[in-house]
Amino acid sequence: MSTKAAFIFIAPENDPDQHSAVIDSPVIELSVVGVKNYDEAENVALNLVADGITAIELCAGFGSEGTSRIARAVKGKAVVGVVRFDLHPAFDHQSGDELF
Repeated sequence: MSTKAAFIFIAPENDPDQHSAVIDSPVIELSVVGVKNYDEAENVALNLVADGITAIELCAGFGSEGTSRIARAVKGKAVVGVVRFDLHPAFDHQSGDELF
């Protein structure tokens, strides 16, 4: 049985219904989902956990506040990790905390 994990990426034009995929490898079933803001990310994270996801990695667009929001939302039902850029190159070198 493979581990169910997820990667959530954030950008203003994302739509989780359109910008998502599942990659099923022998060891990890990885769900990749794009969201447009922190509120949407919280809802997506809760749905992922309800579907059996036990690990969530957040893209570097999530600042410290966004990461904390996702960790609080899942309430220990999944571990939450984050890729880090203090200032994201795709967001004009700003933190997601300034944008979302």
